[in-house]
Amino acid sequence: MLFNQASRIQPKLLLLLTLVVVAAGPLTAQTTAPKQNPSPTPSPSPTATPIETDPDSVRVFTEEVRLPVTALDAYGHYDPTLETEDVLIIEDGVIQQVTSVRHIPANVLFLLDTGGELSGLGGLSKSTFLTRQVASNLISKLPEGSWFAVLQSGNSPEIIQSWTRDKTATLKLLKNKLYATKRSRISDSIVAASEQLNDRPEGSRHVVMITDGVDSPGSKTDRADAIKKLVAARATVHIISYTEFVRQKSDNKTTSVAVRQLPNSSDPIRSSDPTLPPGATRSPAFGIGVRFDPAMRRQRKAYEAEVKKSQQVLSNIAVETGGKLMLPLNSDEMLAQSNEVARAIGAEYVVTYRPKRALSDAPPGEYRRIQVQSRKVGLSLHSRRGYVVPTPSK
Repeated sequence: MLFNQASRIQPKLLLLLTLVVVAAGPLTAQTTAPKQNPSPTPSPSPTATPIETDPDSVRVFTEEVRLPVTALDAYGHYDPTLETEDVLIIEDGVIQQVTSVRHIPANVLFLLDTGGELSGLGGLSKSTFLTRQVASNLISKLPEGSWFAVLQSGNSPEIIQSWTRDKTATLKLLKNKLYATKRSRISDSIVAASEQLNDRPEGSRHVVMITDGVDSPGSKTDRADAIKKLVAARATVHIISYTEFVRQKSDNKTTSVAVRQLPNSSDPIRSSDPTLPPGATRSPAFGIGVRFDPAMRRQRKAYEAEVKKSQQVLSNIAVETGGKLMLPLNSDEMLAQSNEVARAIGAEYVVTYRPKRALSDAPPGEYRRIQVQSRKVGLSLHSRRGYVVPTPSK
């Protein structure tokens, strides 16, 4: 009897166990399937965490203004003891809080104008040989650690030395690659120089121009637009100008073509020629000055007029950017003044402050006027007149 009951219950247990296994099968498959065939998901951006955890890391950089400043003591010597509390900066009429005053390695772009020397102006234009001498002297006098590059302005702008600290290699290159050309494209070259400064550190940018500032006819770049771009590059611009040098040579050339007295001949035969009246000789007492042809005279006058206008433009650039305009009268003065430019570059400070009116609030291309004054008696400070707010990098 018991055996019969057990035999009847066993099939029922087997059936129940089968149903449990079948019901559990899909659930197990659903829970294990993602492990066997995981669906791809995008990984988080590696820059998301730094931006969220340290938002000021980018803001400090973009909101910082680095201003080049030169300090002179009561005797006109460069002062090496400038402190943060010695500097007063006023931006658009608002006093700013200076955060640091320091020296950093200079970044100097040399813009060497070698165009127009072969224009047939009777030696009145600039000299490539002298430009090479002046640039070589200045490079050799730059403070150690300075970066520099060389851009030649000839028929077109040409970088003949990219950014380097190697003075020896650069001086050798100037001897081999700097050459005179017929046309000068100084405005085009100013634009190219501005672009070369984009990646250099703020506050330490310098441009040294050796030029007469005159464009040859046919330039595609407007000079005013080129100057705006140079000012926007926020560099200190030092100019060693040929303008007074050339004008003085022109004045000397003008006086030399006047009628001049010639010495009497020492030839005894000519001086005692019996066929001539008493007291007369074959050698005239006066000679006729050399006269230029009309076309050459017009070209020369046009060049002299351009040089005169150029000097005022170059002066405005130097004043606006806090640099120096050198007006040598001869080659010796030009070489001596290149030493002064090198000293000015080495003595420049970088003063840092965060403007109270955020740069991010400025419209594109906004110009902000600044005044730099000394809080210390007997100390004078010199800097640029203002700056163009940089466009935020994308």
